This record gives sequence, structure tokens and C-alpha cells, in this order.
Amino acid sequence: MSKFFDDPILNSPYDYPEMHWELLNGQPTEKIIGNRRRAEFITPIPKTKKQKQSKQQQELNLGADDGLSSENQKYDEIPIINELRSHIDEWRKWPNSSEWQVTPETARLLQHWRHHDFQGIRPFFCQVEAVEVAIWLTEVAPKSANGKKFLAHLANANAEANPEIMRLALKLATGAGKTTVMAMLVAWQTINAVRRPSSKKFTKGFLIVTPGITIRDRLRVLLPNDPESYYDTRELIPSDMAADLQKAKIVITNYHAFKLRERIDLAKGTRGALEGWRGEKMQTLETEGQMLQRVMPELMGMKNILVLNDEAHHCYREKPQPDEDEKLKGDEKKEAEQNNEAARLWISGIEAVNRKIGVMNVIDLSATPFFLRGSGYLEGTLFPWTMSDFSLMDAIECGIVKLPRVPVADNVPGGDMPKFRTLWEHIRSKMPKKGRAKAGDKEYDPLAIPKLLESALQALYGHYEKTYDLWQEAGIRVPPCFIVVCNNTSTSKLVHDYISGFERIHADGSTTLENGRLALFRNFDEHGNRLARPRTLLIDSRQLESGDALDKNFRNLAGDEIERFRQDIVQRTGNIRDGESITDSDLLREVMNTVGKVDRLGESIRCVVSVSMLTEGWDTNTVTHVLGVRAFGTQLLCEQVIGRALRRQSYDLNEKGRFNTEYADILGIPFDFTTTPVEVKPAKPRETIQVKSVRPDRDVLEIRFPRVEGYRVELPEERLEASFNEDSELVLTPDLVGPSITRTEGIIGEGVDLTLEHLEDTRKSTVLFHVTKRLLYTKYRDPGDEPELHLFGQLKRITRHWIDGYLTCKGNT
Repeated sequence: MSKFFDDPILNSPYDYPEMHWELLNGQPTEKIIGNRRRAEFITPIPKTKKQKQSKQQQELNLGADDGLSSENQKYDEIPIINELRSHIDEWRKWPNSSEWQVTPETARLLQHWRHHDFQGIRPFFCQVEAVEVAIWLTEVAPKSANGKKFLAHLANANAEANPEIMRLALKLATGAGKTTVMAMLVAWQTINAVRRPSSKKFTKGFLIVTPGITIRDRLRVLLPNDPESYYDTRELIPSDMAADLQKAKIVITNYHAFKLRERIDLAKGTRGALEGWRGEKMQTLETEGQMLQRVMPELMGMKNILVLNDEAHHCYREKPQPDEDEKLKGDEKKEAEQNNEAARLWISGIEAVNRKIGVMNVIDLSATPFFLRGSGYLEGTLFPWTMSDFSLMDAIECGIVKLPRVPVADNVPGGDMPKFRTLWEHIRSKMPKKGRAKAGDKEYDPLAIPKLLESALQALYGHYEKTYDLWQEAGIRVPPCFIVVCNNTSTSKLVHDYISGFERIHADGSTTLENGRLALFRNFDEHGNRLARPRTLLIDSRQLESGDALDKNFRNLAGDEIERFRQDIVQRTGNIRDGESITDSDLLREVMNTVGKVDRLGESIRCVVSVSMLTEGWDTNTVTHVLGVRAFGTQLLCEQVIGRALRRQSYDLNEKGRFNTEYADILGIPFDFTTTPVEVKPAKPRETIQVKSVRPDRDVLEIRFPRVEGYRVELPEERLEASFNEDSELVLTPDLVGPSITRTEGIIGEGVDLTLEHLEDTRKSTVLFHVTKRLLYTKYRDPGDEPELHLFGQLKRITRHWIDGYLTCKGNT
């Protein structure tokens, strides 16, 4: 094996990157270059080994020399990042802190982050570097001619795109730890502001804006008083500075809070009558001042604050006149409108804060600070105010993230791409379009999903089984996590039921259990009883609102974890009532947020099936396998979903002072621009009634059944006969059921073959049962037209003879 696959990680995560793999046309060679990689456009995903590529794939092969400039828009941000990096490299090497041209407080923090003997995970080099960029531009750049050039570049970039505010973007790969960077920025600003109250460069007020509730909840670790505060648990500040940090005022919110709300709740008829009587339209919306008082009351008395945007690619001001050649239709147009509406609300809120209070600066953090489709800029264009870049390729070479492996070849003849790499293209016409699956509806039968999807699930699951066994042997207390990202709630429910099991409802109201087809993900035991601690979790807006994915015994069996969750809430809020009023929705969200964490509610979760909850903000370090069952409208979305699997499971250094290589295997997520499907609101769940015995009041009504010793079956006189000829033969080929061998590889590291070998041990009786059942359900499509038992028995005997004869003739399975 080549050295390229023997040792893919070249650098320590804590030191300056000294080596990188040479890339030729975006793909690695065997040559190691003895210096740091320059900032450039790289997608660390290997190309397919098949010869042909679609036009869309060819458009995505962006190399370092391709650029994104056009006649109407100049794109030249990468050189400015490399030039700034060289200045900071020289500044970092100055041995005497008195020469750094920063305050003593800043110098103390820099020395702490670089050289402190941390008991746990110390800050990565890329995290310290991102903060160094902000420090250098704030404290060092105004004192030199070279520094002023970079400040002028920032001012010009913002004057064109954000005329009311000054923004600085820091680009860090997913999994590189943006939350830690935000904590370091808060500490740097607060400690300087407390000890230098007259300086206008520093502030104690912070507004942290996120794209959703999930991320907002996760960022509570930025609050100094939080039980899991990063300042304490990660030793981010010297102990004698802790008191200064307590004076910080921090508000964490999602951008939706900036939307002006109605102050008076009036019915439509009442509003019309009042407006007719007054002769003018009633203004019942909040003013900007009232909105800010609601969102950030703690900051209203301050003059200038620092805004931190997490996942900042959602925040921009679109161009008033988009390029004429950008003509979007259908779902693409709808997606662009939704993106622009969200971006407009986000940046308008920050502008309102600037007008009413004053914004000193806005620091954007994102792994993908690119303009989105329909923004008026070329899609994928880097924000021009980006001044720091630590790419996914950099993170892979430093071992900070897992290495993604995607299909590069399969054993299906012909075709431009491996089928499992572009899975949605092959199954989209066979998947439900909208609405929840209807009971008994053949189209939505979880056991009748497309064979290619079933093969993809089985192939990826077969490799998961091996990973699960390795984790068990290694004594890891939590299981690896398998995630499925679907296009709508119908698909997510079908996949969830196929994986974990479901109750099939018959015409007479009776139910039978169809246990999950992936054994390690079943939510039912071998006796048909639902597990109190689920192994597979279905997450979408319906589940988060109703909490119906939790078993009723969950509260009892998870009492210790729930009590710990309750105490955390009380400690964070200081309100005992908040801890006492935990809803099932709160518990479900906590289960999702604690997947992969020992002694927490999500400890037992092995599989998560979701619609859109996993695109960003959901962070667990135990994800090892990802399956995409949807279209991916942009490369940005592909990178976000894959990013859920990139966080490392172990941060222990090996004897070389580096991390060991970890992998994430990914199917169904192409780096391709395709149509984004429409998400549909889920249907109202059916009401369930639980029947219990009432004792001793109704013991007299007890019904006793006799013990049955046997049955006598009387078959009808008609007899089913089967005749076989040349047309009776069915040959299972990869074209019919999907690839049986799929090769996945990362851009560096070891490859792996995903196979269906684990199905070879299936007993013949099991095959006989499923074949017979599928034949019956193919004939009896009407849910009310159920086959009789004697027909099942006769068809089963015929099928057995057919299978025995086929095996005898072919001599193989």
C-alpha cells in the first residue's frame, strides 16, 4: 500500500501545518509538499472512476486556478487571505510579547491559548489563528501601513455589500470548532473592556445570532454561568480573569426573533371594522425599538456591541438587480426566495440594532461563507469580507475531522456515475410526493420501498454492523450513529418504519408487527414489545412539537438522565418552575442534542432519520454513516449534511503526536446542483387508545380462554398447480436490485467496499416467507381484500418447490 493511504494525516492539530499533499487537477498525488497549503478552492471529495461526467458535475470541478470571476463581478478574495496570513505568521513569531503591539491583557490570553498546559482538549491551531486574525486587524493593523491596506479592503467590501455595518468573516471547516472561537472572542473583548473602559475597540455586550433554535440551544455554553461553560470546561481563560468575564452581557437568539410581531391580536373582521371607523389603516406591529426591547433587553443600555453570526452564510443583503443570465424557475426560484427572505430579515435586524444601539463590528463564522443561489451574486462566491480560511482539506490533513468516503465505482455496467452516489436520481419517481403515509396504502408500504433504496440501506448498514462491533470491542460506551436525511415527512416515515419496525393496521382494526429490517436499529424486541429507550429516532417538526416518538415508559426508565436535565435547566435559568415543567417536546429535543453522550438521554440512539433538522447545527461526534434520500439543490447543502458526520469520536494523540484517521461513509449525497424538492407539512397523527385491565373492581368480568392443544385445518377441494418453463426464471442482477458491491473512498485514506454479504446467512425459510408475502401483497392491492390463510399455505408450498428447484438447477443463490 502507498504512503498516501498508510498515513493520510500529516500535521498535528495543535501546531502550525508544515506539510500538505500535492493535488493535481483537484486529486491527490503521492507527493508531500513541505509547507502549508495556500488558501484555494478545493472540494475534498474524490472524482468517480467512471469515465463520463454530467455537465453539472463538470461545473463543480473547481480547482485553485478556475476562479469564479465573471464580466460583471470580480472575484479576487483568496490572494488577500494568503497575504494577510503571511503577515500574521511573521507577527506570531515575534518572541517578545511587548513587541506584539497588543494590550497586556490580549498578550496574556494569546500566551495562555498557545502554551497553557490544558488538562483536556486544548484549542486547535486553526481556532487560535482565527482569533489572531480578529486581534491583528483590531489592535495591530491600525498602527502600520500594511495593516491599513487590509482595513481599507474590508471597508470597501462592506461599503458595497453592507453599507451600514462593518463585517469580518472567519472561515473554519465544519468540525473545526467555531463555538470555541466565539468563546475566545468573547473573552478577549470582555476582559479588555473591563480593564480598559475608555477604549472604543472593546465591548462587554454581545449579540449572538443563529439560524435556528437547535444552534441557539447549543450555544448556551458561551454563557459564563452555564454548567458546561466553555470558559471553565475548556480552560479558555486564566483563573484570575474569571471575575472579569462575569461582567459580560450576552444575548443568544435566532434571527427569526427580529421579525416584528403584532402588539394587538385582532380578528380579521374586527380589524376591518376598526379601520373603517377610523378611516386609516391601524399600525399594530412592533416598532424597531419595541422589537429590540423584546429580543435583547439586557443590551439596551449599552452604546456599542459586538455581533457574532453563527452559520453566517444565511445573512446577506441581496443585489437589487441580479445578473440577467440567472433565471430561476420552479423549486429553484422558491428556494432562492426563501433564502433571500431569511437573509433580508437577519441583516435587517442587525441594521436595526446598529441604528438604535450601535454595532461596533460583526464577526461572521461559517464553514461555507458563500453567497446562496438567487442572491444576485454568483452562487458559491466567497463573502468578500472573508479574511481567514481554514478549509476542509486543511482540517483533514491535520486530522481534526473525519475523512468522508463516497462511492467512486460499482459493479453496475455502464452509466456515468455510481448509482449510490446519485441515489435520488434513480428512485425519485418511485417515492411519495407529499403527505404522511396512509395506513394500508400500497404506495406507501414501508416494505415496498424501491429496491435500489433498500439495497443502499442494506449496503451501508452492513458496514455499520462491522463498525458497531469494533466499537463494542473497544469498550466505547455509546454506539456509532447512522443518519438518513430525507426529502419530506412521507419519505422519512417510510424509511424510519422500514429500519425500526411498525404496526401494520388491517381492515378489521387489528394490527401485526412488522419488525425493522435492520436488526441493530429495531425499536421492538424479539417478542414485539416496544423498547422504552428507542434505538432509532425520527426527527421532524411534527415530532418536536408532539414528542410522540418517545415511549410512555421513557420517563421512568430514564429518570436519572431526566433529573440531570432538569437540574441543568434550573441552574441555567435560576427558576425551579422551568425544571418542573419539562414537556415531551423538551425531552425529544434533549434526546436529539445528546446523541452519543454517555449518561444522557440520547445515549442509546443508533440511527436518526430526519427531513431537514440535520443540515446544520446538530452536532454529535459519533456519526459514522450518512445516507441521503433527497435531492441536493446546492453544493452548500451537500457540504452541510456531510458536515454532520465530520466531528471526530476520539481526540487522543498517537505516538506521532497526531490524531488517528477516522472515516465517515456516505451514500446518496452527490456534489451536484439539482432541484430541491418541496417540503410538506405533516398530517395530524392518529389518536391512539391504550387498553388496560382494571383490578380488582372488574375481576368478575374477566374472560378466560381455553388452552388450545392443536388445530385441524380443512383445505378446499380446489388445488393450485404450478407449471414452469423458460420464462419462469428470474435472475437477480445489479441492474434490478442495485449494486451488490460499491467502492467508497475519501480523497485521502483507506477505501472500503460496501457489500450485501451479511444477507447470505439468511435462512431459506426466511427467504421463503418474504417471497410468499410479497407475492400475496402484489396480488391483493386493496387493503380490505386480504388473502385467506389456506391460500397463503398453498402459495408457500408452491414457492418452496420453486425455490428448491431453482437452487438445484443453478447451484447457487
